[in-house]
This record gives sequence, structure tokens and C-alpha cells, in this order.
Amino acid sequence: MSGRLAGKVALITGGASGLGECSAMLMAQEGAKVVIADIQADKGKAVAGKLGAAGHFVALDVTSEAQWKEAIAAAVDRFGALHVLVNSAGIGLGKTVEEIELEEWRRVHAIDLDGVFLGCKHGVSEIKKHTATLGGSIINISSISGIIAGANMAAYNSAKAGVRLLSKSVALHCAKSGYNIRCNSVHPTFIDTPILDRYRTRFGDEVMQQKLGRQVPIGRLGRPEEVGWPIVFLASDESSFMTGSEVVIDGGISAM
Repeated sequence: MSGRLAGKVALITGGASGLGECSAMLMAQEGAKVVIADIQADKGKAVAGKLGAAGHFVALDVTSEAQWKEAIAAAVDRFGALHVLVNSAGIGLGKTVEEIELEEWRRVHAIDLDGVFLGCKHGVSEIKKHTATLGGSIINISSISGIIAGANMAAYNSAKAGVRLLSKSVALHCAKSGYNIRCNSVHPTFIDTPILDRYRTRFGDEVMQQKLGRQVPIGRLGRPEEVGWPIVFLASDESSFMTGSEVVIDGGISAM
């Protein structure tokens, strides 16, 4: 441990699995106290348990404003402050604009965009109280699908694109308000996490790896830590002059 996040307290949504879990482990490794916030209580508690005294679990449905308030209050009650928020909770749905039903559209947006909005809204209000000596950082996990569209990703594309520009708006608001809080978005491509399980179930792991890997110039899926370490960088004061930026981690897809 090099202590890159020593003294910082982070709350990570979707922290029970995937990129959220990986980020939690790496942040704790770098000295942060980490609150795992997730709707999956058993898995979330297990991840928090791995972190020992540096971890804590809170139940959070990111679509509930009341639960957001409770989760942030619980983080501060447990560790005394909040410096970092990682909005990692999300779902995917592969349907075209003709196929998707309104309720499906609303559910994707409720989790992938509204949940990030609620986190930013209440996160800024709390983080600004604790940044006199340690900088605050909000890291919103968007997707390469927030930059590049797909025919069968109507709801996901629009929600993740919304996260991209919401992050810039939050960044400008915090800068103009004089808050010591930065906000950036992260845009991964296919990362080998549970969000790809629907493909794994359909094709089997080996075929899935080949099918999706062929779409990436580097020729493979990304690994969780290949996104987790950039998230650690954004959470740390090493990135103190970065705000309103988008960090693209896509194996070269957007270069094509």
C-alpha cells in the first residue's frame, strides 16, 4: 500500500460486484475507508467484510432519494467524513428504439442516470463539508456507449450519454461555486464483470470472450483492475487538475 488515498472516505454504489467491488478493494489497498452501497445486501456485506475495519456496508437502491440521504449519513456516521463518491451501479438492456417498452426505458434511466443524478446532488452537498485539506472527487461510471451509439442500445446509450454531460455540469458547478470537488466520467468498453453474464449465459464463456474481444482493437475484454486503477487515480489528489473530463478505457474502440 502506498497510501494514495490515505485519510479519504469513499462511498461506492454497485460496490457488491464488478467494477464497484474492484474499485473498493483497490481504494482500501491505497488507504481509503470504503462504504459499499448496494441493493445486494449479502454480496455487499461480504465485500465490506473483506476490507475489515476499512469497510462498511449500507443498503442502497440508487433510484430512492430517501435511501441516498440515509446512505450518505451512514457513511459520515461510520467514518466521520465523505470525500469520494463513485457512481458505479448500473444495468444494461439491449433493445432497439422499436423494441423497448416505456417501462423498460424508464427503468434503465432510473438506475443508470437518475441514480447518478441523486448521488451527485446529495454527494456534493456532503462532500463540500469535508474538503478543507483533502480534495473531493465524484467519479461517474458511464460507458463507451455514452459516446458511441449502437442500434440495439437505445435506453443504455441515452442514459450513459446523459451521465457524460451531467458529470461536466457538476464539475462546472463545483468549480464556479469554489468547492474543492472535482467530477469526471469514466467510459469503459466490455469489461469482464457480471454485467456481461447475459452474454456468458447465451454463448458460453469462451465464445463470449471471442465474440466481444473481436470488437476491441486490442483483441480482448478489459479486466476490472484496468478500470479500477484509473478510478483510484481520479479519487486521489494526483488528479487535482482534472475535472469535467471523460476517461475512455476502451481498448482502442473509439480510435476506429
